[in-house]
Amino acid sequence: MLTRIDHVMICVPDLDRGIEAFARIGFNIHPGGVHTGKGTHNAIAFNEDDYLELLAVRDRDEYLRNSPYGGLLEFVEAGGGLRYLILQSDDLAADVAAMRSRGVHVGDPVEGARHTPAGQELRWRAAMLGERNPLPLFFIQHVTPVEERRRQLPGAGQHPNGVLRAERAYIAVTDLAAPVADYTRVLGAPPHLERGTVINADMAVFNVGPTGLILAHPVGAGPAADALERRGPGPFQVLYRTRSMDGAARWMAEHGMPPPARGVRNTGEQAMLVVPADACGVYIGFVGPA
Repeated sequence: MLTRIDHVMICVPDLDRGIEAFARIGFNIHPGGVHTGKGTHNAIAFNEDDYLELLAVRDRDEYLRNSPYGGLLEFVEAGGGLRYLILQSDDLAADVAAMRSRGVHVGDPVEGARHTPAGQELRWRAAMLGERNPLPLFFIQHVTPVEERRRQLPGAGQHPNGVLRAERAYIAVTDLAAPVADYTRVLGAPPHLERGTVINADMAVFNVGPTGLILAHPVGAGPAADALERRGPGPFQVLYRTRSMDGAARWMAEHGMPPPARGVRNTGEQAMLVVPADACGVYIGFVGPA
């Protein structure tokens, strides 16, 4: 079954500059290694059980020969940002079979690996949606246990901004009806509906384990409307649970960032948002105690 949002993939033109940006936001982020033969490399910020991935093209010619993520160059040249939400599976072959039984066009699981700068090999299996279901999702089953994966980074999960885990990820849509049907077919269960007061949108919330995958249709000015205007439909925000909102804001201020915008969620909790100009084209949200 699909168990959670495993990680989010943020594509950037320059990996070093992306690392600098997310370190200023307060993430403990480090180079993750290269995807051998694929022409890409990444950086990782590990949380409790999920992680944030920055991805960049390392070798343009090598990438073009293999094109692991079709359209990456065009996406980055248009400014980059949040490209994929990756969902974790505990039995990828069974999940692929279940999706196909619902009429979803999805590829077979394929083996993947990368080597960390320290030489550690990390292995997984992944499955991509086919051209008849062009959603910004793919699916992963880790072969390397999470305890070993956490060893790739010093102080994994210990972020100056106090982030514990990804709670929700948001996808901007121009309407809800057709996308809800598409995502329900892929994910195998319907969403519930909410009004997002911070992003000013009607939301269809798909629960994937302890995390939420959100389709957001704007009802007025706000982050969802801004995302649609800037880039069109697609992922635009990740919301993180932090130990301390004030602590996260203080770290950012100390590192030269403007104060994040604050708002009140429909749950009554305070939330704050780092804007795309400061986060490589992505809204990065925080929620938690003061």
